[in-house]
Amino acid sequence: MTSNAMNEAPVEDAAAQVKEPRLWCDDGWTARVIKNIDDEGWAVEMIKDGEPEPALVGPWTMGRDKKNPKPLDAAAFNTLVKTASEVLRRHEQQLHATLHKKLTLNTEFGPVIVTLDIVPDEYDPHALLGAYDAAGEELARLRVDAGFKLTMASANAWLEDDFRKPR
Repeated sequence: MTSNAMNEAPVEDAAAQVKEPRLWCDDGWTARVIKNIDDEGWAVEMIKDGEPEPALVGPWTMGRDKKNPKPLDAAAFNTLVKTASEVLRRHEQQLHATLHKKLTLNTEFGPVIVTLDIVPDEYDPHALLGAYDAAGEELARLRVDAGFKLTMASANAWLEDDFRKPR
């Protein structure tokens, strides 16, 4: 490692951590206090590094002079990071639930698990319909339209049609 490279590392660390009254950057997050366009007050936005949009935007407390915002501090920043992280986690859970469906059918041969995994490809959106026995062994798997609706009725119809491609 050259001495020049050694000198650059602390500069990157210093750039990663900003702790100003209206701007904090640390631990992969940026908190920015902004003018609230809806009223006379202030708002704070939390942006995860690398993301184009804020994960969280909320009201921010006025300072003692009742016209400027209260300065950011470590406790407020940590609370904002925790809240914004939870918002992202819930969004990811909802997206996963939207793209991955699972039903269990009770048949005379035992339970059959039917799954639908949507692939939201920009140029070739589709879904994979699968059927598995109770031990997790694949019984059938095929490609269907991304708009295929997995319901108890559609799953039963697919099973009764010997796993042929639904019409």
